[in-house]
Order: sequence, then structure tokens, then C-alpha cells
Amino acid sequence: MSQLLESLIRGLGNGSVYALLALGFVIIYKATSVVSFAQPAFMIGGAVAVSYLSEAVGFFPALAASALLIALVALGVERVAIRPMVGRPVFVVAIITLGIDVVIRVVVNAFIGEDVRQMGDPWGFSLVTIGPLAVQQRWIAMLVAAALLVALLFAFFRYTRYGLAMRAAAYDQETALGMGVSVGAVFAMSWAIAGGLAAIAGTFVGTGQGVDQLTWIIALKALPAIIVGGLDSLGGAVVGGLVIGVVESLVQSYQGDLAPWLGQNFAVVSPYVVMLVVLLVRPYGFFGTREVERV
Repeated sequence: MSQLLESLIRGLGNGSVYALLALGFVIIYKATSVVSFAQPAFMIGGAVAVSYLSEAVGFFPALAASALLIALVALGVERVAIRPMVGRPVFVVAIITLGIDVVIRVVVNAFIGEDVRQMGDPWGFSLVTIGPLAVQQRWIAMLVAAALLVALLFAFFRYTRYGLAMRAAAYDQETALGMGVSVGAVFAMSWAIAGGLAAIAGTFVGTGQGVDQLTWIIALKALPAIIVGGLDSLGGAVVGGLVIGVVESLVQSYQGDLAPWLGQNFAVVSPYVVMLVVLLVRPYGFFGTREVERV
């Protein structure tokens, strides 16, 4: 039983990071109808920024500064590369975001170097004992940080003027324009928020183990999360991220005993297996909007 609970806590911790990344994908998609493939670059960029800044100002100030920095970078990307493409086919814009991801990662890799860069976090792999359980502090930190950020984000969308404007533009851009909402500002804000969330997620990915030039691959696990939850659902992104994290953790803990014929490291591909199953059963996700086309 203790192994099961430890696996669940680990899965929820990692899943909370996937949820933050998935939220970035969904926020940009709801605002612009484009799936941004630049999120992995923002994630690793935020982590690397923290690894440098934490040496001077400490981990938590570095985390806040990194989130702000990457939010500004994402805002600049939207203004320079994405804004001129308004009105172009969605597929073309998605390919541009893929190119942006590659360019940013090439620049960031120069700062990473060949070795693993440590984050300077206060947890590392330290354990905390809760009754019979021994769990890593960073998993609890991930879960708490994600819960606070999600609560703040949902409060922002529900109660603030800019949040309401973003919801209106996501629902119907033309009507929002008619009501005086600046859709361009909504686009910019969606990219900035997604960049900041990715930076925070990247920082927690690197806690304990550090970051290297391949750490960005972890961001791809947000794709199964948004497929499970629904590409246009913020709540679905959170649930999907947690589900993917728990599934991955349980497979890592029990697959070797229950299904050794699947081979080693099957946990790495388990999120994508879940994604394929959901696509077959419910292509629009469990919380996504079902599209109905009349012919």
C-alpha cells in the first residue's frame, strides 16, 4: 500500500508540471486557434534562466524573474513572428511555432553546454516522511505550486477585466471586437501567460536532477494531457496532466512485475498509449467541446 501511495504522490507531482505545460498549450489555442509548438523551448529557457539567476539571487527570486523573462520573450515572439501571420492558415502558423522552438532551443543549448546544469533548488532529492511514506520534497513542492498557480489563473479569468476579455475573445473573436475588446492584446497576453507557465514548469522539471540539452522532450508529455482533457478546456488540461502523471508513475512502479513482456522503460511511452486510446474512444477529449458538422 505504501508503494502505491508513493507512486500516486510522485505521479501527481510530475502530473502537476504536465498540467502547467498543458495549460499553456490550451490558453494559446483558445485565443488564437493555433497549437503552439514553441512551449518546449520556453520551458527549457525558463529552467536555464533559473540555473543562472539562482547563483546570484537565490532560487525563489530566480524563479519569479525567469517566469517574467520568458513571458516577455513569448510576448516578443507573438509580436514579431505570429502577429503578421494573422489570417493565414492555422497549419502555417503552427509550423512557424515549430521553427521558433528550434531557434530558441539552439540559443538555450549554448548556455547549457555539454554538462547538466543544476537548478540551485532547496529540495534536490531530499525525502520527507509522512507516516509510513517516504516521498521526495520536490514532488510536494510541484503539486503545491501548481495548485496555487491554477487557482490564481482561474481567478484571473473569472474576476479580472483582462481575464474576461480573454474569455470573450476565445468564445467569439468577432463579437468581442464589436464589444471593444482588443483581440490583439488578448493574443499577446495568451502567449505571455503560456510562456510564464512553461518557465515555471521547466524549473520544477529540473529540480534535483538539473537540465541538459534533452530535457525539453519532457514538454511533449503535455500533448497527451491536452488530448485526454480536451484541447479547448482549461480544466481538462489540469485533469489531463494529472492523469498522465499518475499513469506514468504507476506503470513505472508496477509494469516490471505485472507485464515484463512490455520491455524496459515502457513508462516513457505510456502517456502516448493513453493518448491513442482516448483518440479512438473520445477524439475531442473528456472535457473538450464536441464539434458537430452539418453537411
